[in-house]
Amino acid sequence: MFVSTALAQATTAAAPAPAPFMGMLPLVLIFGVFYFLLIRPQQKKLKAHQAMLNELKKGDKIVTAGGIIAVVDGMDGAEVSARIADGVVVKIQKNTIATVLNKIPANDVLPPKKAVKSARTTKITSKTPS
Repeated sequence: MFVSTALAQATTAAAPAPAPFMGMLPLVLIFGVFYFLLIRPQQKKLKAHQAMLNELKKGDKIVTAGGIIAVVDGMDGAEVSARIADGVVVKIQKNTIATVLNKIPANDVLPPKKAVKSARTTKITSKTPS
């Protein structure tokens, strides 16, 4: 009785081994999720910030990473001279500029103001039946 059971167990085929890349598939998927949710947006944000710093010019109103609001007086490489009050000019690192609040056009000429057309008002009259 024991011999037949042993023979029956020996004749069953062993399960095929899983493909070697199936063990790596979860790691690849996790890396893909991290890339699209963390790495790629951070790279886009960094490129946008670098483009903003490259377009910086005299007269732009900026906010530093410390929250100081200033107006750009001049630039010298990686440093920016910023006016934070009348007669108070400080030098800050260019990469500490968080945002540009308002940009002055490159040719230092403000765009012409558009004339506002007055809205015509219509008078609504109601006729009452007599």
